Amino acid sequence: MFTCAECGSLACDTGDASSYPRNCPSRETDREELQALYREGGNLSLAANAARVEAEGYCRLTRLEEIMDFARRCGFSRLGIAFCIGLQDEAAVVSRVLRANGFEVDSVACKNAALPKEELGLTDADKVAPGEFESMCNPIGQARALARAGTELNLLLGLCVGHDSLFMKQSVAPVTVLAAKDRVLGHNPLAAVYLADGYYRARLFPKGEDAAAS
Repeated sequence: MFTCAECGSLACDTGDASSYPRNCPSRETDREELQALYREGGNLSLAANAARVEAEGYCRLTRLEEIMDFARRCGFSRLGIAFCIGLQDEAAVVSRVLRANGFEVDSVACKNAALPKEELGLTDADKVAPGEFESMCNPIGQARALARAGTELNLLLGLCVGHDSLFMKQSVAPVTVLAAKDRVLGHNPLAAVYLADGYYRARLFPKGEDAAAS
């Protein structure tokens, strides 16, 4: 079992191998194999350029600016946006920004193809509005459409939990997340984390933290 989230040393950040905890994944890493993987299939360019963006934009560039910087460094000129239809206004602004900065942009909404939710075996009870036609979210269709368009980097903008997983699994181009959906918290999921020991404690630990861990 790996427990990096509770690690007290974070020796991997300093390179001090002598301080790795017993269950540190660094102890089990085949470094030569891992280094070889970074030199396969374009991984080296993605990793190296991501590190350069981090170094030069650290605490200075917004995420949207970092995405554009990363795309330029990788030589990507055609970007895709896979967005939740509920965030169409935001997707339109992002498209404008990207085009103003010299990128070609293809955007595909989650409801593309207008497939009924019944295709998933869902019933009226599984709908937001029972008795009405509801298009299912179609992240596989989004990924396929952007592949046909020839996008080189895809931006994920507010897809539902699970739908984002399907999109990333099916996407031909590399994917980066611009925004994660959280309708309750204004698309800021970390707000729940910051409030986990405060206002949201009873909601996030309904049986108590100790009982949940056992």
